[in-house]
Amino acid sequence: MKAKELRERSDEELVVELRNLREGLFRLRFRQATENTHLASERSAVRKDIARVMTLMREREIARKKEE
Repeated sequence: MKAKELRERSDEELVVELRNLREGLFRLRFRQATENTHLASERSAVRKDIARVMTLMREREIARKKEE
């Protein structure tokens, strides 16, 4: 997921996306533990997407505080 795509979304959509990504990461960890597969690259990509969403949410929070 690109940061540009995330910036076009509303705050509520970002919260939903973050929840979905965290659930997906949990499922990947669970699959890796039970199936003995190598899903490290997928886990890494999901973790980076989570970081992107959280960073964008924090940027917006800081911007709102500056406006006050």
